[in-house]
Amino acid sequence: MIVEEIMKSNVSTLNSDNTIADAISLMKAKRIRHLPVIDSENHIIGLVSDRDIKDATPSIFQSEDHKDVLQKSIKEIMKTKIITAHPLDFVEEISAVFYEHHISCLPVVNNHKLVGIITETDLLHTLVQLTGAHQPGSQIEVKVPNRAGMLCEVTAVLSQRKANLLSVLVYPDKKDENYKILVLRVQTMNPISLIADLKKAGYHVLWPNLPGISL
Repeated sequence: MIVEEIMKSNVSTLNSDNTIADAISLMKAKRIRHLPVIDSENHIIGLVSDRDIKDATPSIFQSEDHKDVLQKSIKEIMKTKIITAHPLDFVEEISAVFYEHHISCLPVVNNHKLVGIITETDLLHTLVQLTGAHQPGSQIEVKVPNRAGMLCEVTAVLSQRKANLLSVLVYPDKKDENYKILVLRVQTMNPISLIADLKKAGYHVLWPNLPGISL
C-alpha cells in the first residue's frame, strides 16, 4: 500500500501572514490538529500543530492580559524543519518514520508542492483495515520454525476446511530466533475445528489456548 491511497488530499493550510488566532479558528472549524504553512506557489514552508499553539498562547487566567499574542504571525511559532512524504512512498516505510521521529503527521509533497497530509490516525485506521480487526472473525496464533514455506503449509491446513483468511501477520519469536509467530485472522466465530486440525498436523497453537483440544 502506498501513501496516496490513504492520505487526505483536501488539506487545510495557512500562509505565513496568518495569525495564531487564524490557526486556532481553522483548527476548531475543521477539527484538525495540524496545519501546513505554504507560500504562493503551494510550496510547504512550515507546519503548525495544536501543541505549538498551546505552547505559544497564554493560559485562560492570563488571556485578557496577553490578547496581542493571538495576533502574532504564525511564522513566529511554525516548525520549519519538516519531514515530508511522497505519494508513492510505502505506508510501511512511512510508519517507521513516524515511530523513529516521534511525529504525528507528515505533509505529502510531489514536485515540491503540497498534495496531501497523512496523520497517525490515518495510519491507525489503515492498520485496522490491514489486520481485518474491524470484521467479525477469530484470531489464531501459531508458533512455527523460522524457515521458508511455513506460511504456505499452515494455510494449507486451513484451506481444507475452506476457511477464509482475512489477514496474516508474521513476527519473530522474541524468546527464540529459530521460530516465528503467524497471526491468522479467520472469518469464523468458532475456530475450534481449525485449531484441532492445526494441532493434529503438529503445529503449536499459542492462541486461543483451549486445553480441551488435543492431538
